[in-house]
Amino acid sequence: MSARGLDGGRGREDGEVFRSHRLSGRYGTRGMRVWVAVGAIVLTVGLACGCSGSSAASSTERSTNTIHVIEHAETDTTVDVGKKGDSTGDILTFHNKVFDQQDKKRVGNDLGRCIRVVAGRSYECAWTTFLHDGQITVEGPFYDQHDSVLAITGGTGAYRQARGEMLLRSRKGGSEFDFVFKLAE
Repeated sequence: MSARGLDGGRGREDGEVFRSHRLSGRYGTRGMRVWVAVGAIVLTVGLACGCSGSSAASSTERSTNTIHVIEHAETDTTVDVGKKGDSTGDILTFHNKVFDQQDKKRVGNDLGRCIRVVAGRSYECAWTTFLHDGQITVEGPFYDQHDSVLAITGGTGAYRQARGEMLLRSRKGGSEFDFVFKLAE
């Protein structure tokens, strides 16, 4: 094999010492560059997601901002799809007023839809709650007989980086609902 073949085809000047990458240490020069690059990537990703062992706040220690509002379910309308009566595929739509935690002052409204998944038991829902300083969107289950927890999927305005969960709790036999947003910070 020629010297040109051994040195990657770059050629050598007279008197230049040739060192094969395969002969430079356990992993070679190229191998070391790869390990350094991999280490830098792992460190960067770890710091970006807060995954390092020395992180100041783990996911269980992060603070939350709670917003509690009450929806008055006055416009709920179910469209009967498929089999007559309560059945899979029925669609529930709504656009209701939302009040403060004391249920005294109107603070916004919502609009959304739910699809009946299990007759008499559950829907899968998505909706937006509009408040004076932005919107919060949620998605998840609505159970007929017990509380639900939905994922906060995003927002706008003051909530543009919203994430977390929302507790949905029935009040007054289903004519009102607590929306308890737990926004992770």
